[in-house]
Amino acid sequence: MKAASPPAHVCIARHGETDWNVAGILQGWLDVKINDQGRRQAYELVAALGQAKFSLICSSPLSRSLETAEIIARALRLPPPVCLDGLKERNFGMIQGVPKAELAELNPVLLQQIMSRNPATDFEQGETMDEFADRIIAALHFIGRHYPGQRVLVITHGWVMDVITRHVAGLPRSAMLNMKRKNGETLWLELTGHSIKPV
Repeated sequence: MKAASPPAHVCIARHGETDWNVAGILQGWLDVKINDQGRRQAYELVAALGQAKFSLICSSPLSRSLETAEIIARALRLPPPVCLDGLKERNFGMIQGVPKAELAELNPVLLQQIMSRNPATDFEQGETMDEFADRIIAALHFIGRHYPGQRVLVITHGWVMDVITRHVAGLPRSAMLNMKRKNGETLWLELTGHSIKPV
């Protein structure tokens, strides 16, 4: 009988700050670069994680994640980040790029759902919660399957980290969280091709 592969030890981190984070604009799949504060946060991650002995970095392909990952990869002398589409932020559909102040007039009920980070929010022309969560979990299983026994840094997004937080806590996908991951905040996991466990 074949021995089970050792788990990958994975640190999940939220990307550095963008101007749209500051302005309160939902980014979703729109490509927004990190700002100077976001670059400082990337270097803060370098300082905090420099002794973790990562062998590689995986990243969402969206530039706010990828630039964060590239800064860290260069500083830690790691290979260029591996981009995985499964790590992208949730597709917020029609309201991507709409400032929350404008949304307050257009659809105050929707804004309230977004402000409370309600996972059951229905985003017109966007992803359902199950579509979004399924691809996140699949991406984590991919990492666990392809990098057994390795230490991997993953740079991704806020709503992605919400999905992971619920999953490892055994909460339903519809559960409301009374927290929001800050830019640069981290979460450690053990991943295999079929399991996701908190560390």
